[in-house]
Amino acid sequence: MKKAENETFRSGFIAIVGAPNAGKSTLLNRVTGEKISITSRKPQTTRDRILGVVERPMSQIIFVDTPGIHKAKSLLNRKIVDQALSAVEDVDAILLMIDAASKDSESEQIIITQLESTKKSVILAINKTDIVAPDSILPRIQECVSLHEFKAVVPISAKNGVQIDELLDEIEKCLPEGPRLFPEDTLTDLSEKFIAGEMIREKIFRLTGMEIPYSSAVTIDSFKPERKLIVIHASIHLDKDSQKGIVIGKGGQMLKKIGEQARKDIERMTGSKVLLHLLVKVTKNWSNNENMLREFGY
Repeated sequence: MKKAENETFRSGFIAIVGAPNAGKSTLLNRVTGEKISITSRKPQTTRDRILGVVERPMSQIIFVDTPGIHKAKSLLNRKIVDQALSAVEDVDAILLMIDAASKDSESEQIIITQLESTKKSVILAINKTDIVAPDSILPRIQECVSLHEFKAVVPISAKNGVQIDELLDEIEKCLPEGPRLFPEDTLTDLSEKFIAGEMIREKIFRLTGMEIPYSSAVTIDSFKPERKLIVIHASIHLDKDSQKGIVIGKGGQMLKKIGEQARKDIERMTGSKVLLHLLVKVTKNWSNNENMLREFGY
């Protein structure tokens, strides 16, 4: 993309909102080219706002990946949804992602209701178009545009990179004129320590079943770069005593698998060898305890 003589540089914040499992984190990782936000096939993987910076010839797009918006029951999930909904107040424009393969009417209605009160530009991305019949996409778009007036509608596949440049073009048009808000080589404002904790939590989501992923939290107790490697001590917190044996596994095999896979991701991120120590703790009912949620950063 070449700079036109009358073009002005643009920069701004874009909130990525959507129902759980719409592909928001996959999109963020695709456009930044790095694994910034964790993903899994299970919904509600993301719990925090994750910021990713995308450099283009005439713009700097700062994406804010938010947790999936849904009807929350636990204190943890209510805090997560409140955080996601409040994100739309602090940005220049909003990107709503809809799953073309799986309709979540309840969550989508919560989001649309929230968007009714905003004057910000909203772009609609219909995601996962690679796994649905082509003739099902237009009716889904028509249904969505009947509920809200969107600045643009772009069918995409975040996983395969289909129409991502076209989506970025539309987003760029919504940005205010202005200089870069972050240095040119910035990918995220998150620390390696934070991302390391998220990478451990991702493996719990991917490798364990039942209620374990939603009953677990990870804290990084120490993150120490030494001469030739980074030494990390982390704790996996669970709600119940019965969950501890599942996460540790027979002969410690599940915990070993979680640690090995997380360590490889952390090494790729840091470019250093990593020594990862994992400890499993039972912090009963932490997801409904205000003090524990505050201690865990929620």
